[in-house]
Amino acid sequence: MNPPDRALLDAAARGDADAVRAALDTGARTGTRDLRRRTPLLLAALHDHVAAARVLVAAGADPNAQDDQDDSPWLVTGVAGSVAMMRTLLPARPDLKITNRFGGTSLIPAAERGHVDYVRALLRETDVDVDHVNRLGWTALLEAVILGDGGHAHQEIVELLITAGAAPDLPDSDGRTALEHAERRGFREIAGLLRAVR
Repeated sequence: MNPPDRALLDAAARGDADAVRAALDTGARTGTRDLRRRTPLLLAALHDHVAAARVLVAAGADPNAQDDQDDSPWLVTGVAGSVAMMRTLLPARPDLKITNRFGGTSLIPAAERGHVDYVRALLRETDVDVDHVNRLGWTALLEAVILGDGGHAHQEIVELLITAGAAPDLPDSDGRTALEHAERRGFREIAGLLRAVR
């Protein structure tokens, strides 16, 4: 690897926007990759280094470039729940249909992890498919119920997803709906939300 590319990867990983700019000025490539196939933009996104990511996006970095785990800069915004990084990457026109190693879009891990602000912003500011089904047979709504804790954050996410048009009766691969999962887990508030839209 040439020195400018190595300097760019290092600068992106530590979030040094000035060093990112300097590396680019000396010929570093935005598409260079480390041993795990992570690009500078992915490294910046993983650590929520918004200023460094902004410089990379302005230089034409690809928000969809996936590493050896199928993570991309765009996809990790959902895992981290970073609204600031999401908005930084939107001008780069990320592929909203790109999927992680579980076959999920950025919405699904955000719903599962209880990232309310991210889910709200993503639903308002993009046309992400609210009913995308991952390899486990789960939508964002199903994942919020099956893997969530039933608390306030997941209740709010279920409400946001329903308001955005999520199909409450779309079953998982075993034929169970989000309502059935909510009832089985004793999530009364979520079950009530789901019953109200049947």
